[in-house]
Amino acid sequence: MKTVAFPAGEVVPALGLGTWRMGERAGERDREARALARGLDLGMTLVDTAEMYGDGGAERVVGDAIAGRRAEVFLVSKVLPYNASAAGTVEACERSLRRLGTDVIDLYLLHWPGSHPLEETVSGFEHLRRDGKIRLWGVSNFDTAGMDRLAAVSGDCQTNQVLYNPARRGVEWDLLARCACRSMPVMAYSPLEQGRLDPGGVLGRVADRHGATPMQVALAWCMRDGRTIAIPKASSVHHVEENRAADAIALTDADLAELDTGFPPPRGPEPLDIL
Repeated sequence: MKTVAFPAGEVVPALGLGTWRMGERAGERDREARALARGLDLGMTLVDTAEMYGDGGAERVVGDAIAGRRAEVFLVSKVLPYNASAAGTVEACERSLRRLGTDVIDLYLLHWPGSHPLEETVSGFEHLRRDGKIRLWGVSNFDTAGMDRLAAVSGDCQTNQVLYNPARRGVEWDLLARCACRSMPVMAYSPLEQGRLDPGGVLGRVADRHGATPMQVALAWCMRDGRTIAIPKASSVHHVEENRAADAIALTDADLAELDTGFPPPRGPEPLDIL
């Protein structure tokens, strides 16, 4: 499994498990937990969730999946912006910990910029870290200006989780480089555009050459630079196993050039894409 390092030195798999849209239907809970558990079996031990997903339901699914094997897992969750005051961040994290059935979250993110000053949110993060309830913290859905504002408050941010896939390349203009200069990887959410990437055309042609699926090629593309963690959501064992195989795909320079023709890189600054 390819790996990526955070500034603090923690090394994690470049291919993890997303949980957005999980925990929304009680009848799917066991199937979703089995899918996550299979991902852990296959080395996809970074699990990303959030208090927002399924109104806490996704965290409960994750809790089911990691029960009895917490030590294997690098656990990521997120606080909603309207909860992210200094005290509210602490309270939200404690609720997440109860749903997850654990004492500590490895990486705790601010889900997107909100109305609470960053100083307050960072104060909450540091309080949680001192108390041993989180190990590291970061942000999500921050544009370049937002990352610059955050850097003026603290240099301890470990990652920025953003929408990134072949059809959503705006972050390549300056945000990825800004993070890289701080030795900070990004986490790519919806790396398969929630299944909406066109499986034909250039993705299909590259996939045929590698004996792979177009979605596996898209995941390999996201991980190509060694500084990006892809967190696709998969709620079935088969889908998890299919995603895991993407780690073995080595895209060539010719592949990447061809993918650029179908999914052109940005030619100028673009507003941050958000789903």
